[in-house]
Amino acid sequence: QVQLVESGGGSVQSGGSLRLSCTASDFIYDTSVYCMGWFRQAPGKEREGVAAIDPDGSTAYADSVKGRFTISQDNAKNMLFLAMNSLSPEDTAMYYCAADVCLTGDAVQALGVITSFGSRGQGTQVTVSS
Repeated sequence: QVQLVESGGGSVQSGGSLRLSCTASDFIYDTSVYCMGWFRQAPGKEREGVAAIDPDGSTAYADSVKGRFTISQDNAKNMLFLAMNSLSPEDTAMYYCAADVCLTGDAVQALGVITSFGSRGQGTQVTVSS
């Protein structure tokens, strides 16, 4: 399993921005075989896939965050990012980084199953106030 550690969460006002980071364990961070991404869970709600990136670098986003969130990775530093803009109270949740083996060109499929990925971090809290 990939070991993942998230950071960058916090409290912001509506309309603000945050950038989440996820550091993956070095010895098994292999972007040629792994899909990575983010999912979130708000209190009393089901987990929701937010964004995914596949070995080709293709990305996929939930409709609720398209145009506001951007997923990216820095392979040299074994890091994954989620830039979040125009945040609203509906984005308040615990955000988790996740990874699993997948195929290239698989970002859309990965997004659909990301909450079941084999590796996930402990989460970082994002709170957006109105």
